[in-house]
Amino acid sequence: MNRRAIAYALISAALFGASTPLAKLLVGGIAPLALAGLLYLASGVGLGLWMLVRTKAVGRVARADWPWLTGAIAAGGIAGPALLMYGLQRTQASSASLLLNLEAVFTAALAWIAFRENVDRRVFVGMLAIIGGGVLLSWERAPTMASASGPLLIAAASLAWALDNNLTRRVSGGDAVTIAALKGLVAGSVNLGLALAMGAYLPAPGGMLVAGLVGLFGYGVSLVLFIIALRELGTARTGAYFSVAPFFGAALALLLLGERSGPAFWGAAALMAIGVWLHVSERHEHDHVHDPLTHAHEHRHDEHHQHRHDGTWDGHEPHSHLHEHRRLRHRHPHYPDLHHRHRH
Repeated sequence: MNRRAIAYALISAALFGASTPLAKLLVGGIAPLALAGLLYLASGVGLGLWMLVRTKAVGRVARADWPWLTGAIAAGGIAGPALLMYGLQRTQASSASLLLNLEAVFTAALAWIAFRENVDRRVFVGMLAIIGGGVLLSWERAPTMASASGPLLIAAASLAWALDNNLTRRVSGGDAVTIAALKGLVAGSVNLGLALAMGAYLPAPGGMLVAGLVGLFGYGVSLVLFIIALRELGTARTGAYFSVAPFFGAALALLLLGERSGPAFWGAAALMAIGVWLHVSERHEHDHVHDPLTHAHEHRHDEHHQHRHDGTWDGHEPHSHLHEHRRLRHRHPHYPDLHHRHRH
């Protein structure tokens, strides 16, 4: 199984998880929609600058990928951050961080039901455990319209990001930095423009700098690593690894914001931890067939990439070019990555 991709997913989770309590510190002084715009715009600008100075050629988005990428930007880049910022106004950051575990559940459910990705019984039981933790956390206090609005908004943000994850999976073979930069620039500009049109004001330079750093690492770098993991692990599995993000956020919130944790908090954390463990301890292996395929993506010459090169090749790996896959039948442990999106 791909250890590098798993590590990328976990680092992505840590960066995004840390951004939640840090955004909570900013949300009091910056309008929620403006903050959402600043976070994503900073990620897009930062990644765009990196694209200008890196030695690797800038990847282009294929014409067939634009509809999927547009939908991903609308759901995860525009709707998701705005819903989260409004939810953070009404919810403790530690509770919000744990509620964001619902993203893994929604991601797996959409991948399984709508996008026909294989999700086995073990992953399904893990989803139920995470849902149970979210329900327990939401009912820590007697529910009222005022107290329920925050968790509902955060749950809606999780659903938006789940849709984003499944749509991004369709374009994950492309250049991850290019995809993440486009999402940040477009989504950030839209959210910030709407906020300013509604009368919001930009924060002081110090606040903008902090928001920019949180956005660059918590959204930009995190998204790049997430897309790479998505390419190798599939949507549901990457979402499962990414669901450790709320634990990083909750721990940081308890340390920085002085929030207190009650029995329901720890009960929810235990249920969610069980769900995550069930997800990450899955092993999937069976005889499967690779149909002929021609595409371009970053790869090494492993058992799925035994092909010749037209022209000169300096031997450097990983590398990207248009290549063909011949029909192949074999058996090995695998995730539903770019080359294992077959029916069961």
